[in-house]
Amino acid sequence: MGSTEDLDYPQMIVQYSNGFLISKVMFTACELGVFDLLLESGKPLSSDAIAVHLGASTIGMKRLLDACVGLKLLAVEITQEGALYRNTEISNVYLTKSSPKSQYHIMMYYSNTVYLCWQYLADAVREGRNQYERAFGVSSKDPFGAMYRSDEEMLKFMAGQNSIWSICGRDVLAAFDLSPFTQIYDLGGGGGALAQECVSLYPNSTITIYDLPKVVQVAKEQFVSPEERQITFHEGDFFNDSIPEAELYILSKILHDWDDDKCKQLLAKVYKACKPGGGVLLVESLLNEDKSGPVETHLYSMNMLVQTEGKERTAAEYSKLLEAAGFGVIQVKRTGKLYDAVLGRK
Repeated sequence: MGSTEDLDYPQMIVQYSNGFLISKVMFTACELGVFDLLLESGKPLSSDAIAVHLGASTIGMKRLLDACVGLKLLAVEITQEGALYRNTEISNVYLTKSSPKSQYHIMMYYSNTVYLCWQYLADAVREGRNQYERAFGVSSKDPFGAMYRSDEEMLKFMAGQNSIWSICGRDVLAAFDLSPFTQIYDLGGGGGALAQECVSLYPNSTITIYDLPKVVQVAKEQFVSPEERQITFHEGDFFNDSIPEAELYILSKILHDWDDDKCKQLLAKVYKACKPGGGVLLVESLLNEDKSGPVETHLYSMNMLVQTEGKERTAAEYSKLLEAAGFGVIQVKRTGKLYDAVLGRK
C-alpha cells in the first residue's frame, strides 16, 4: 500500500460519489431486461434493436448500453452495420434471471426498497433508528412488520435473500464440518436457499425452516418443492414461541437485525432447546476486531441502521453473546467472501 502522498484524493472522492450512479446503471439494465434479452437472442444486437425489443428510447438505451460496456457488464463489437452489444460472462452468470447464480432479485430489492430507506440516512444517523416511517409511511417499531408490509414486498425480500445464498451459502456451510449434526433448524430460514445448500452438502441431514407463518406459506408455494423431503417447515415467531429441540441451529443474518438484548434473549432460548453436544452456527459478515473494515461490512451495518434495530459485529462481540447464553468452544472461520461463520457448542 502506498503512502498518503500516492493517493489522488479528488479522484477518490469522485469515485465514491459515483458509486450511486454506477449501481443505478446496473440496476436499471437489469430492470429493463437488457441482459435477459441478450442471453435469449443468442447473438449480439444493436442498440436500436434492443431499444425496440424493450420499449425504450433509442437515445437512452444507447447511453445505458455504453455505460454498461464501461462497467464491463457488456461488450461491444464495431461492425460495418454499427455497434453490436453482447453480455460478458459476469452478466450472463449473475445478472440474467435464468442463471442459478442470478443476483437479479437482490438488486431489484436494493433498487426499489433499500435505496428509498437510504435517502433518509442522515435522519437515521441523527435519530439512531430505521427509516420505514419516512420512506414508506409504515410504523418502524416492528422492522419485519415494516419489511413484510405487503405480500409483494415480502416475496421480493425472500427472493433477494435466496439470490445471496446461491453464491454464498456453500462457503459458510462448509466453513466447519457439520456432518455430525443430522437434525438442523434454520431459524428465520425464509425462502429456503440456505437449507437447500445444506442438504446438498450434507445429504444425511434433515433441516427444518422455522419462520413466520406467512413466510413459510410463501416458501412452500414459491421456493421449496415438496419433493425436497429433507426440508420441512415449522411456523412460529422465535422470540415469542417455543423453539423445538435439535442438534444444530443455524442463524444466518439473524443476529445482525437486533440489538444485544434481543440477541441474548434469542440465543438463551436456542441454548435451552439445543441437545447436549449440539451447537449453533452464526452466519454473519464480521467486522475486523479494530473495526477498521471490511468496508462492505461497514456498509451493511449502515443498512442495519436504516432498516432494522441491529448492527454488524466483530467475532469477539458475537462470541461474547454466545458465551452469555451458555455456549462454549466457540470457533470462528472467515471465508474470505461476503459472509463468515461462528460455531458455538453446548
